[in-house]
Amino acid sequence: MDVPTYVVGDVHGHRDELADALREHKLIDDSDEWCGAEANLWFLGDFVDRGPDGVGVIDLVMGLQDQAEQAGGSVRTLLGNHEILLMGMYHFGDTAVPSDFGPRSFARSWEINGGQLSDQDALTDDHIEWLSTRPLVAHAADHLLLHSDTLEYLDWGDTVEEINETAQEIFAGDDLASWWDVWRRMTTRYAFRGADGAAVAERLLAQLGGQRIVHGHSVIADQLGIHPTQIESPYLYAGGKVLGIDGGLFVGGPCLVVRLPWEPED
Repeated sequence: MDVPTYVVGDVHGHRDELADALREHKLIDDSDEWCGAEANLWFLGDFVDRGPDGVGVIDLVMGLQDQAEQAGGSVRTLLGNHEILLMGMYHFGDTAVPSDFGPRSFARSWEINGGQLSDQDALTDDHIEWLSTRPLVAHAADHLLLHSDTLEYLDWGDTVEEINETAQEIFAGDDLASWWDVWRRMTTRYAFRGADGAAVAERLLAQLGGQRIVHGHSVIADQLGIHPTQIESPYLYAGGKVLGIDGGLFVGGPCLVVRLPWEPED
């Protein structure tokens, strides 16, 4: 029997909604404990900000990671731009970032982008250590997993391994400008939209590997020009080369838990 692989997009502090969605797919039980056996579960980042309990989401995922490993499965996660923002706020606060575009700081961007003081208050060194060692890019079930629908990842390396190694070095250090550059680049989006979207996606896949890109970050409703409550499934686009899975949970959309490979129903 094939071991199933699932992906989850942006949760943004909505711990209970995430737990409900995982329960629907029989990945956790009524006690929020792992019951997914040997299944593989990937989170694509943005656990925090804009919602009530970002650190609660992190704690849930960290716990499931240990439980799944003991059961022969796996729970893993990419870093989203909001985790980088959260850590930047933790490390650098309102220290000014060198900029030609007016005042910039992690504290300012954290507040503008839905940062929750309760998350900062609940953060521990263990959370920071765990987050700072998560990858930016990964492969799963012959898919290329990204948080952001951007080509900026290539600025950090020519392979998945190089990109992740570069990021690890930055997050292990205290260079404010380097941290800020990762945050800034990870906020960009829509690289696979438009008439040349399929060609752009194919070039990235040829460079980094995989048959299809899966990403969060850009809310499906914004891509389609509809209300988030109308979203019921992932968004397959760019000639079938790209799958968007951010249902827009923080604006009333669903928490999508997607089994790979995903294809639209006829």
